[in-house]
Amino acid sequence: MVRIVMKFGGTSVANPERIARAAKLVQGEVNRGNQVAVIVSAMGKTTDDLLKLAVEVNPKAGRRELDMLLATGEQVTASLLAMAIAAEGLEARSYTGWQAGVTTESVHGNARIEQVHADKIVTTLESGAVAVITGFQGADSSGELTTLGRGGSDTSAVAIAIAIDAAICDIYTDVEGVFTTDPRLIRQAKMLKEISYDEMLEIANLGAGVLHPRAVEFAKNHQMPLRVRPAHMEGEGTIIKEEIDLENNLIVRGIAFERDIIRITVMYDVPYNGSLANIFTALANHHVNVDIIVQTIMEGVQPSVSFSIKKEDFAEAINVLETEKEALGYSRADFEVGLAKVSIVGSGMVSNPGVAAQMFEILRGASVPVKMVSTSEIKVSVVIPESDMEIAVAALHKQFGLDAN
Repeated sequence: MVRIVMKFGGTSVANPERIARAAKLVQGEVNRGNQVAVIVSAMGKTTDDLLKLAVEVNPKAGRRELDMLLATGEQVTASLLAMAIAAEGLEARSYTGWQAGVTTESVHGNARIEQVHADKIVTTLESGAVAVITGFQGADSSGELTTLGRGGSDTSAVAIAIAIDAAICDIYTDVEGVFTTDPRLIRQAKMLKEISYDEMLEIANLGAGVLHPRAVEFAKNHQMPLRVRPAHMEGEGTIIKEEIDLENNLIVRGIAFERDIIRITVMYDVPYNGSLANIFTALANHHVNVDIIVQTIMEGVQPSVSFSIKKEDFAEAINVLETEKEALGYSRADFEVGLAKVSIVGSGMVSNPGVAAQMFEILRGASVPVKMVSTSEIKVSVVIPESDMEIAVAALHKQFGLDAN
């Protein structure tokens, strides 16, 4: 007998039929002799609907009350799923995050889990019952309810799996597993049997919505195996762990992409050594996330620094630059919209030089201009025109041997 955690995302419990399907999946694991803890998200678009309701009541509602409101979505799912499991002839008990012992820092709206006091969960499992726990939430040391932000249920699942010493944490979702790229864009995309924590972390950070990056990082730090599995059909899914077998000796294992990227360029009349620190400190203080950064200082060329941001951060970034222009000491700022970021990811890139050159050659052959570049040991990212994004992804996917046979 082993303990496992099963996490069901919002689409997997979006209606009574899908909740019943989730209950049967839980029953299957119990019948195999496993002790099962289940983590749930809110049903479907419940969280979005609750946010809209809050705006109608008070567009400037405080984060504490928003947490109280949003946490109810997962509570509804947990109780309904416990009822559905009971209908299958099993004993099930639902718990909120704080009842399950999830302790967080004292931050409303985007708290981080500090500890899971799992005694109640373990007692429930050892009694032969299924524990159904609300994801996305916990309580701080003073008992204030907190939520973990977008993707928080993934993090809840991993934290609880670690706390109860589970053998694996299964993430049930509306996709079959982790693919080499988004199969909705590239029909030839294929599912990976295994992927490393580092590869998954890069792909998650680069925009793939299968798993939240914080959950992957948590799993890596504690060596908790993850598995992305389909909730709507039978399937083994994709295992995420430290050491993997490279399939077909693939150097590049996945291609991620993001739309709505904007490049901002700040220009100076003369070089200013403090510009980088000052600009990015100011942006960070206003919670603007900056991605790729390129600085140009050379004879005969106006000094400048360019950086890429997401569309949702654009208005705040421009406001910061305009408000603090005198302190930052630049002469003018320009921006370019209509861009996208495309990235190749693979742990095999560490020991195989020349992958970036191959990527650039493929993009040149597809007549895709590269505007910015960023690299790490297992990733190369480029900023390109968004109109060329699909062409770039298709060309890279094919030329790096990722197309399904």
